[in-house]
Amino acid sequence: MATTRTKDIKSVDVQPVQNGVSLLTEHDIYLFKEGRNFRLYDKLGAHLHVVNGVAGVYFAVWAPNARQVAVVGDFNGWRSNSHLLTARMDDSGIWEGFIPGVTRGAKYKYHLTSHHRNYQVEKTDPFALHTETPPRTASIVWDLDFQWGDQMWMQERSKVNALNAPMSTYETHLGSWKRVPNEGNRSFHYREHASQLTEYVRDMGFTHVEFLPVTEHPFYGSWGYQTTGYFAPTARYGTPQEFMHLVDRLHQGGVGVILDWVPSHFPTDEHGLVYFDGTYLFEHADPKRGFHPEWNSSIFNYGRNEVRSILTSSALFWLDKYHADGLRVDAVASILYLDYARRQGEWIPNEFGGRENIDAIQFLRDLNEAVYRDHPDTQTIAEESTSWPMVSRPNYLGGLGFGMKWNMGWMHDTLDYFSHDPIHRKYHHNQLTFSIMYAFHENFVLPFSHDEVVHGKGSLLGKMPGDDWQKFANLRCLFGYLYGHPGKKLLFMGSEFGQWREWNHDQSLDWHLLEQAPHQGVQRWMKDLNHTYRREPALYARDFDSSGFEWADLHDWEHSIISFFRKGEKPEDVVLVVCNFTPVPQANYRIGVSRSGYWREILNSDATIYGGSGQGNVGGVESAPVPCHGRYHSISLTLPPLSIVYLKAPSAPDR
Repeated sequence: MATTRTKDIKSVDVQPVQNGVSLLTEHDIYLFKEGRNFRLYDKLGAHLHVVNGVAGVYFAVWAPNARQVAVVGDFNGWRSNSHLLTARMDDSGIWEGFIPGVTRGAKYKYHLTSHHRNYQVEKTDPFALHTETPPRTASIVWDLDFQWGDQMWMQERSKVNALNAPMSTYETHLGSWKRVPNEGNRSFHYREHASQLTEYVRDMGFTHVEFLPVTEHPFYGSWGYQTTGYFAPTARYGTPQEFMHLVDRLHQGGVGVILDWVPSHFPTDEHGLVYFDGTYLFEHADPKRGFHPEWNSSIFNYGRNEVRSILTSSALFWLDKYHADGLRVDAVASILYLDYARRQGEWIPNEFGGRENIDAIQFLRDLNEAVYRDHPDTQTIAEESTSWPMVSRPNYLGGLGFGMKWNMGWMHDTLDYFSHDPIHRKYHHNQLTFSIMYAFHENFVLPFSHDEVVHGKGSLLGKMPGDDWQKFANLRCLFGYLYGHPGKKLLFMGSEFGQWREWNHDQSLDWHLLEQAPHQGVQRWMKDLNHTYRREPALYARDFDSSGFEWADLHDWEHSIISFFRKGEKPEDVVLVVCNFTPVPQANYRIGVSRSGYWREILNSDATIYGGSGQGNVGGVESAPVPCHGRYHSISLTLPPLSIVYLKAPSAPDR
């Protein structure tokens, strides 16, 4: 630990919390102990404060089993006997005190001595707003003053974040989107992302970005999923204000911001939350509930009211202070199930003998209720990989209260289907058609996320069968199918231009590939998909309503062709999507339609500008009074190889 100090403040300078020094009220403590104080970041941690005209910092930390708590830092030579905090006399377990003369930028930790076995340890402040750049672990006294310029976005974002609005999300890891080779291959800073990422995402037509966890984490290779700082953006890329600047620029550019948030587990690094005051404070004491065997991390004790208060405060913090438009909640299945990643005998049933974590269920419901009460213009999105019912249904209906849920089943089935050689796809036709059986049971997001392009899984392009031309054609077809299928869209960075290698968090994306025509074609296809998707309400307005989808024909398994209609709120908002999943072009392919007139071809993945063979329907086709598929009219199409085409319905009334 560094010993540089700015001023040697003596222990007598630590003022007790009486006489109005404490920021905590009796009501704060009551709500905290009830598990209902969701703004703890205003009271716990380190806060610049003025007492009797003297500037300093008010410190408060929850450590109910500590015998002594001291603030150590660069202002006192990191001495543990210099600045002792005082335990409140209300049985809250909170220690607090005011230290005059400490200023913004001061580095500090808490030195705790436990009642148990005289255990002593230095801990990072759980409520720190800023930290040293890892691998250093000290907290930094900071404030969140910032002049926001996104007022227009904040006033109007309820329309952008609504369930009936288009949502195409660009999932991004800030450490590897772009790097600077001539500066030691360092990652872009928040400010560099603010200019370049905003311009890129806006040009590509994505509606939102979703950042892998920005919360502070000691191990870079965890991508942020091993969080120690639940109230601090990682210092690897800059200060809290610089991260605010990134969010602000994205908002001013018309791009929403979703943050990946991890309340499911935390790492066992000594400076973090684990064994915080010499006891299992944040986690369960029994490893059958408190230790995650798959991730070698600790599991929060959701039955402890104070822990629920702290976690929900973290969620609201990012919405309150950083203007986030939503939270993607990681690993919800691991929160819900007591036997997650455990074999028989390695877990403890609930009081009714089941495997459901009853405390966690209540936590998630309270969390979502708090978010939508205070920020109804945002969304919470669950990464939940099982068939748990009603994840994205309100609490009053018995649901968990999330706004949306990742559709992991659709993702797995779709990627498995596309991995097959086209000659065999007809034997797997049900993998495409089955998804509609459950597509409207939840408010689904269709995710091609980072998880699908790491750990030896290869890139999306690498998963595609065939020669290089067929791989690119398959990838364009995959993306076209993603945008045609009901549900919001999510794509991990690099996939939008067909990166060959799988994602490596230590390297920049392979932007040099865009010098090659096939990759340019995929990127252009993604751009046109996004902009067409946003222009056509049929493709998004009824994502979560079965009335927004109708099969044209799902039975042509022999040719591996499916076709379906997407419908918006207005009668004229109808788009026909036709998918040919084989390299065999089809001429004069007839499909029944419910509307007579000219069906305009608005997208064709086989167009030459995307790297295709240039086959298609020369702008569109006129219907004929030839019955087909139970409809009075039909159209005759040319279906290019390994392609998807979108056709906009004529404006005439249905017949």
